[in-house]
Amino acid sequence: MKVVVIGALGKVARHLLPLLAGRGDDVVGVVRKPAQLDEVTDLGAEALLLDIEQASTEEIASALDGADAVVWSAGAGGGNPDRTYAVDRDAAIRSMDAAANAGVPRYVMVSWIGSVPDHDIPADSSFYAYADAKLAADDHLRGTALDWTILGPGSLTDDDPTGRIERVAEGVSLARGEDSAVPRADVAQVVAESLREPTTVGRFVRFRSGETPVVDALRG
Repeated sequence: MKVVVIGALGKVARHLLPLLAGRGDDVVGVVRKPAQLDEVTDLGAEALLLDIEQASTEEIASALDGADAVVWSAGAGGGNPDRTYAVDRDAAIRSMDAAANAGVPRYVMVSWIGSVPDHDIPADSSFYAYADAKLAADDHLRGTALDWTILGPGSLTDDDPTGRIERVAEGVSLARGEDSAVPRADVAQVVAESLREPTTVGRFVRFRSGETPVVDALRG
């Protein structure tokens, strides 16, 4: 499988690239700075320079040519609301349209556990722009003809991977905090397994750390 990972040096993607490369996938890691190219290569992927925030739909489609799947793991990192909307919403949506234009069938979005219309994030919260942008991107993806999967992990940690998660039903109030925590390394495993698990197509998978092996949880 040829997989293009957008946001290849994000904290989840740093775990994902070697996972995919290690199982034999042809991995392309998209980054926006020339200084980042060598690091992508060191993680086992082919490095591709593209500023996703500025790139047009056509430019992104060209970068996706020949791919079997796209993983969106990019983000503005919070802070500036305008840039959050520009990356987490607008660029993400362009990447979905680009995937469709390039004939890429599979698209996996790394979102967050609380991406629902009634997420209860106050409009004056510094987190609101992220929640609003991710919801818009997720909604757009659901409306495409792509074989999409949206992954909604809880609060991310740098703990060692466990290889085990727990699915969380929509509406359960676990958007933030320790009770929804999950290691980034486990999120990367969920992404990797989702790419190969057909039952995840057309589903929003919300999860946190748990006791069920990732593959079994995804099939549940």
